[in-house]
Amino acid sequence: MKKIPMTPQGYKNIQNKLIYLKTVKRHKIINAISEARKHGDLSENAEYDSAKEAQALLEYQIQEISNKVAKAQIIDTTKLSSSKITFGTTVTLINLNNNKQQTWTIVGEDEANLKNKKLSITSPIAKALIGKKIGDEVNFKTPKKIKFYKIIKI
Repeated sequence: MKKIPMTPQGYKNIQNKLIYLKTVKRHKIINAISEARKHGDLSENAEYDSAKEAQALLEYQIQEISNKVAKAQIIDTTKLSSSKITFGTTVTLINLNNNKQQTWTIVGEDEANLKNKKLSITSPIAKALIGKKIGDEVNFKTPKKIKFYKIIKI
């Protein structure tokens, strides 16, 4: 079984989402199915069909998240070395193509959020950064071009 790396906060977030889906969301769908049944013939009841589809989708989501929780490898980033880039590291880079500075934190796939400057451990840039240290230059290929960065702070 392949482990899925997560920060403690990422693990907590995914657990909370699972609890919400199992309790609140599941309850709402059960009520929707119950209401739709009251409308008569189920063979021609669009509300019932819609509620059953929502139920199937929800159960799929619950199964997917449950699998992730079971495979979670919680990594306490406070206990990791700060001399090299690893999972959980916040790194500041300078883009050598345009001299713009960027700061990113490398996190698990479910925690990734570009707006919040969080990169997935499986992203091309994160893969290029892992194991590097301050002063190293890295490059990686995007669909449009090759990008070049220099690590200036870990």
